[in-house]
Amino acid sequence: MADNNKLNDLSQEELLKKFDKESAYRTNLGRWMIVVSLIGIALTIFHLVTAGNPYRSVIQGAIHLAGGMSLIFLLYPIKKSLTNRKGIPFYDVILAFIALFVNFYIVYNYDDLFRSSIIAGYDVIDKTVAITFIVLLLEGTRRAVGLPIVVIAVLAIAYGLWGSGIPNFGHAGFNFDRLMTQLVYSSEAIFGTPIQISSTYIYLFLFFGVMLVKTNIGQFFNDLAFGLTGKYTGGTAKAAVVASGLQGMVTGSSVANTVSSGSFTIPMMKRAGFKPEFAAATEASASTGGQIMPPIMGAAAFIMIETINVSYNTIIVAAIVPALLYFTGVFIGTHFEARKLKIYGQPKSELPSARDLLKRADLTFPLVAILFMLYSGYTPTTAALWGIAAAFAISFLRRDTRLSIKGMVETLEQGARIALPVIAACASAGIIVGIVVFTGLGGKIANGIIDLAGGQFFLVMFFTMIACIILGMGLPTTANYVVTASLAAPALMAFDVPEIAAHFFVFYFGIVADITPPVCLAAYAGAGIARANPMKAGVTSVKLAIAAFVIPYIFVTNPVLLLQDAEWSTLIPALITALLGMIGVSAGMINYFVIKNNILERAALLGGGIMLLLPNLLYSSIGFVLLALVYTIQRIRSGKGKNKPEETAVS
Repeated sequence: MADNNKLNDLSQEELLKKFDKESAYRTNLGRWMIVVSLIGIALTIFHLVTAGNPYRSVIQGAIHLAGGMSLIFLLYPIKKSLTNRKGIPFYDVILAFIALFVNFYIVYNYDDLFRSSIIAGYDVIDKTVAITFIVLLLEGTRRAVGLPIVVIAVLAIAYGLWGSGIPNFGHAGFNFDRLMTQLVYSSEAIFGTPIQISSTYIYLFLFFGVMLVKTNIGQFFNDLAFGLTGKYTGGTAKAAVVASGLQGMVTGSSVANTVSSGSFTIPMMKRAGFKPEFAAATEASASTGGQIMPPIMGAAAFIMIETINVSYNTIIVAAIVPALLYFTGVFIGTHFEARKLKIYGQPKSELPSARDLLKRADLTFPLVAILFMLYSGYTPTTAALWGIAAAFAISFLRRDTRLSIKGMVETLEQGARIALPVIAACASAGIIVGIVVFTGLGGKIANGIIDLAGGQFFLVMFFTMIACIILGMGLPTTANYVVTASLAAPALMAFDVPEIAAHFFVFYFGIVADITPPVCLAAYAGAGIARANPMKAGVTSVKLAIAAFVIPYIFVTNPVLLLQDAEWSTLIPALITALLGMIGVSAGMINYFVIKNNILERAALLGGGIMLLLPNLLYSSIGFVLLALVYTIQRIRSGKGKNKPEETAVS
């Protein structure tokens, strides 16, 4: 049994390194292990100590980046193939110490660099530090996050240097020294909003996720999901949807969640009778949706707070209905697939008992604590600290989760490790945002999108969606949101779309890139566990998560679904028609409703479902009639109109 577990662990580690760039770090550090541990522990303690009273944003960000960049060079090799090599090469040690130096140079010379030097000018050392800083940041980001975001950042810098003569997209122009110093010694670029949020809210919530994992809440989520849904039609797949959605709130990574949850749920779905590609797609779709599931959501949600200047409560409330619709769509898709394949529920004897679940209900207390603090008006930072304290206390209630001194040290270090890709992504995204701000590129691109669409609102939304998905194929969600919020969201707001709806639009489509072929890393990771065809898993993921491609269009055209000044009289009808629309679209995509659809029925279900999703009474009425007509015809065709059905349409 121990050997099997060891093999499973190795398989998970290999899958993560293959499909998740963020997990491809060194595991055999040799004598440098203690140095890495000390820096990681110091970085986490720094964030815990300064949470209630942080330094000035630039100083806080510089210390945040000092620890993050140095750890990246110590943990991530220059090539992925070198991850298993023992020790750390001397050049990476040198780069790590240079990264520490350039950041602490900013800390110790803050007043000169960000005040007097802006007027008097920067000397040679200042300019050299700025250039070195940018080069190290881009190389560290390439290692920890991937090449695409580095390419975009370099193109942004090139535009800042040589883009002044581009027709319709020109700007005043920058010389090399001025642009380099402005990118580093400014609170609008590298040390702008993304890194300010990363050095406060995001780090603490990531550490909260690490603490929750230590309490073994993942297994509780799995058991809770099977207890709630396991006995119904396609119970294993439905349980995977619920469990992955819950765990996705904690991990914040589509690929990591797919691998950690999927190693348990995917084999169970296959044994129940689901095809390998469907099992992989179910896990990938649900894991990806975890980033839009309140109350924690993905790291990008914290940046959205500052970008559009709203409270975290507002973001959580706005996300409730879209998240409900997303998971309803995936859940219904698994139901129709199970009915098509005649896969029924698990025997009650094989499911966790209610008594057992109640005994472990205290594991949800940290999440409850965070929700209570947020809705009581406390800041996200304070809420995260209380959540961490609650998770720490809960861990001592059981022997298997109780943290020893060694366990506490490892947890502090793990908190730093898990934050490294986010730190790098936020800092590099700051370069792109800085160029956008300095050159006014955001407004120019927004006007370009509108011109390309011929002023047609639907086409503007479509082109924005395509841009977000393409960028999302290479960028992590956080960086993708930062870039698209600066470049694409203004195009939507030009049509009087509420700011929060425009930002949720780009946020959603950046996330679904993880399950959108041809580069759908979450689906590929699931396919690796299921031993399925990766492209088939990706296509099936799109079918299951079709809601994610439709919902943003709904809340842009009907913002009531974001619960912004919504009244029950308008919300309830909109929610009911949206849910019915999800049923119709899912039945059409899976090609099964009461029975298997013929071509006309499938077209009617897809068309009727889309009509129900539109905020128009006439279209919704036609859509409802189409769904009711197909349902009646299929009931008659199946002979179930005369005989009592063995199961209801939605179990």
